[in-house]
Amino acid sequence: MSSHLHLRPRGTSGCIHEVTPQSAHWTYVGFAVHRLAAGEVVTVDTGSREFCVVPLAGSVNVEVGGHLLGSIGGREGPFAGPPSSAYVPPRAHMVLKATSPCEVALCSAPAQGLLPARLIAPSDVGQETRGKGSNTRHVANILPDSSPHAESLLVVEVITPAGNWSSYPPHKHDRDALPAESQLEETYYHRFNPPQGYGVQRVYTDDRALDETITVEDRDVVLVPRGYHPVGAAHGYDLFYLNVMAGPKRIWKFHNDPAHEWLMKA
Repeated sequence: MSSHLHLRPRGTSGCIHEVTPQSAHWTYVGFAVHRLAAGEVVTVDTGSREFCVVPLAGSVNVEVGGHLLGSIGGREGPFAGPPSSAYVPPRAHMVLKATSPCEVALCSAPAQGLLPARLIAPSDVGQETRGKGSNTRHVANILPDSSPHAESLLVVEVITPAGNWSSYPPHKHDRDALPAESQLEETYYHRFNPPQGYGVQRVYTDDRALDETITVEDRDVVLVPRGYHPVGAAHGYDLFYLNVMAGPKRIWKFHNDPAHEWLMKA
């Protein structure tokens, strides 16, 4: 049975994903993925939203308001090193031109326009390893809540080695109840190495009013409107995902599933 939380790519070129607050039936997070040939162009009027542009493979030139902000990207793919990206504020005309075959993600959320456009170099991206054993995963913090360079957006890349679990122990962030927990919508964009791989993502609430287990494949998106959302990578296949989060406050405070919180002490 298909899940309304599970989005498969619509084709192999052009805009293969487009999540809007309207299509997701939520308030904050927008997400799109474009696969472009060299020379192809994507234009965006940002309106009332801020954007983080993240090339997953290849390179793009970023022009904002008629001025070249710079070139970002250069990776062969999402498993080939840390990202470079760009922040683009609201009320801007953005032009992205592929300088090589590329796959580029556009992450967005509401903003007032308090910050300027800027490039985010790989050296600006904090790297950390979380967990241990089969819960080990490697995190690249593009726009964490500790960064002052966005108004609403939180953007992070995670690589989970084959056979490991991630976003684990299961946690949620669906209540505006700081300091204990923040309310954040979230998208996951999954990639696998080798690309024929697969994994599983469960999205569930305490009362099980929402309880779905989704088989994810290369270039699938999973929506997390609420609830716990652990991910597992099949043996033999490394899993990459790009996370986008946003909510009423730009802070990431999560609540672990009490049934599994003992794992934090094990």
